[in-house]
Amino acid sequence: MAWMKRVFLFLVVNFLVIITISLILNVLGIRPYLTAYGINYNSLMAFCLIWGMGGALFSLASSRLMAKWIMGVKIIDPETSNSNLQELVNTVYRLSQAANLPKMPQVGLYESPEVNAFATGPTKARSLVAVSSGLFERMRPDEIEGVLGHEITHITNGDMVTMTLIQGIVNAFVMFLSRAIAFAVVQAMRGRDERDEGGISYGTYFIVSFILEILFMIVGSIVVAWFSRLREFRADAGGAKLAGRNNMVSALKALLRTYEITDPAANQPAVQTLKISGRGTGLMRLFATHPPLEERIARLQTME
Repeated sequence: MAWMKRVFLFLVVNFLVIITISLILNVLGIRPYLTAYGINYNSLMAFCLIWGMGGALFSLASSRLMAKWIMGVKIIDPETSNSNLQELVNTVYRLSQAANLPKMPQVGLYESPEVNAFATGPTKARSLVAVSSGLFERMRPDEIEGVLGHEITHITNGDMVTMTLIQGIVNAFVMFLSRAIAFAVVQAMRGRDERDEGGISYGTYFIVSFILEILFMIVGSIVVAWFSRLREFRADAGGAKLAGRNNMVSALKALLRTYEITDPAANQPAVQTLKISGRGTGLMRLFATHPPLEERIARLQTME
């Protein structure tokens, strides 16, 4: 089953990330930050930076491969005999040339009823633009061009790298603050108990650290989502310049008409921020990686 394959690949990737980062920590000689004498803040900073940035950078480096494995993206042969697929590839290539990309992106298609598309890849020269079968079947050529212009702009602006760095920095801060504050809390609790003459309670420390990490992750997710929404507006503006404002507006209106068509299996965190549309209502809008489609359409219509 497709979902079982995706879960298995997700677990394998995370296992490889843990093994790789653990080896890096050993090679660099970074020792445990908790000692019998207290907490070593230098070791803690190095530990958090490597774990926080390491996972994000690994995801970026393997993003094209992961899109093919986890999302089931099939790369379209530029020499395909299918005229519709050939037109899709030609449109991506034409927009990429207009955007002055150093190398044409790979163009792929993935099976999903969701009307969506995404861009990914570690660099501008090693990028991928993928569209869902739902988008390919339901949108007109001018609307598809608007979507592709948006995704090409993500690549041109280097949004894959930018969002990876932001996520990595947030991860590092979350890890550092939760562990440092947890140590201070446990020390304060120990100081109030005059009968406790031993070291810190590691069980209490890890429980407090875990709770704080969840809280800081929530705050961090809001920060990352805010940056993502800003870059979506920029990608819309860039798509309007590449594909034409009318095509970009038509694409967003088409997405608005098909907004209720969702595919939970396709909502992978690794590509969610670089899709052309996302969801979020009420308080969940704080965590939405995309602004409301209505707001994006209004901005484009008033753009000079």
